[in-house]
Amino acid sequence: QVQLVESGGGLVQAGGSLRLSCTASGRTFSSYPMAWFRQCPGKEREFVARISWSGSSTYYADSVKGRFTISRDNAKDTVYLQMNSLKPEDTAVYHCAAARSRYSGVLPTDYDYWGQGTQVTVSS
Repeated sequence: QVQLVESGGGLVQAGGSLRLSCTASGRTFSSYPMAWFRQCPGKEREFVARISWSGSSTYYADSVKGRFTISRDNAKDTVYLQMNSLKPEDTAVYHCAAARSRYSGVLPTDYDYWGQGTQVTVSS
């Protein structure tokens, strides 16, 4: 079992930056691919970014490419999401997720463990 706890959300003006963190406890963190998803009220959970277990491979949704950066520090059991040039449409609850399979993709069903989420609000 893996427990995930996100932090770093908040209120920011458009054009600003935030860095989200997700700290894991439980089973070996470094063996799991990790991802960030986001969800707005009444909408489906949306893929944001994914990072391989080693950190050597990353993948982004088109909507955040060039603005967001996912990274991980396996020594600290933590994955990060650096968000720059934020837009009002980035407002959502952001969740981190871990997958048991190294072939996980962009679907929520590819991931086995989830954090409770952290709210990001971008004002115009």
